[in-house]
Amino acid sequence: MDYFEIESKLGANNYKPLDVVLNRGEGVWVWDVDGNRYMDCLSAYSAVNQGHCHPEIVKALTEQAGKLSLTSRAFRNDQLSFFYKELCDLTNSHKVLPMNSGAEAVETAIKVVRKWGYKTKGIAENKAEIIVCDNNFHGRTITIVSFSSDQGARDGFGPFTPGFKSIPFGDAKALENAITENTIAFMVEPIQGEAGVIIPRDGYLKDIRRICDENNVVLILDEIQTGLGRTGKLLAEEHEGIEADMTLIGKALSGGLYPVSAVLSNTEIMDVLNPGEHGSTFGGNPLACAVARAALGVLVREKMVENSAEMGEYFLNGLKTLKNPLVKEVRGRGLMIGLEFIPEKTNARTYCESLKDNGLLCKETHKNIIRFAPPLVATKEDIDYALDIIQGVIG
Repeated sequence: MDYFEIESKLGANNYKPLDVVLNRGEGVWVWDVDGNRYMDCLSAYSAVNQGHCHPEIVKALTEQAGKLSLTSRAFRNDQLSFFYKELCDLTNSHKVLPMNSGAEAVETAIKVVRKWGYKTKGIAENKAEIIVCDNNFHGRTITIVSFSSDQGARDGFGPFTPGFKSIPFGDAKALENAITENTIAFMVEPIQGEAGVIIPRDGYLKDIRRICDENNVVLILDEIQTGLGRTGKLLAEEHEGIEADMTLIGKALSGGLYPVSAVLSNTEIMDVLNPGEHGSTFGGNPLACAVARAALGVLVREKMVENSAEMGEYFLNGLKTLKNPLVKEVRGRGLMIGLEFIPEKTNARTYCESLKDNGLLCKETHKNIIRFAPPLVATKEDIDYALDIIQGVIG
């Protein structure tokens, strides 16, 4: 079968994947249809933190699928309350609103915080404003691309949703200056992933937490990519000892086996919602809850968060020994690492293709940056395997 030709002929041209056709995965490894093995250093954009096809998560999926998959929220199911309890206990949250995709979690947060702004903070109707950051990535819905600074994400998709103001990432003073009487929230990624693993200065999260407190502004942290162990902490906010008012998680919440996301918040904010004002047919379904419970369980029991911190430091130090003069910077936190080349002097895609040909899968972002984000189950031997290939291809 000519997979490439069929995809090109019948599929929408909205992705540019590497030319490899995968059909099996286990742990950090994936295999293509010809039997070639690769180390996965993308983890489906951090959705597979627990490794491919983790047996406990697969067991939870198959057992629940054989009992009850979907009821809609018109009825209760026996998995939802356990999911709520375990997630709240783990993240110190008061309330959970379950959804499916990360973009749905972002849209949910926008709706909830706008209602909070009108009903609790007293903002005049239709005047609420949310501050975001330049080079953000929160998804691809019309509302979300409305506040994107990526012209490729916006071109041809207007008119756009109003109510957003963008400031430079990592600049707490810019946040302070941008707040007005109509500001209800500041939504930000603790580390910007799609922008190229951009890590703010130490103290930034503490500063924005203080500024939001002083101005009665809700701090929303999008931890859909950084959360659930990716940065070496359960949530990236823990690196500076703060707590967001709303936290968005997804991706690894299911270990890559099923779309599950959630908005975590406190009672004051979440209780502005009334029955019928927001929902999802699949959000909070018993299959999703069973899978997420298993995914969270193995993440904690197998100490994957701690392993991410240890292996991330080892991987980062190894990458810093690269001698290629075109490498501008290597940066990371936990197993979320970016390798940036000097702009205009190289094409990261070419390196990704060569790495693939040598048994390692990763993906470029912004043309001159490669992200390395293997599953959190990676061992020292796995990292050595990756470093050997990277040294051979990049030098």
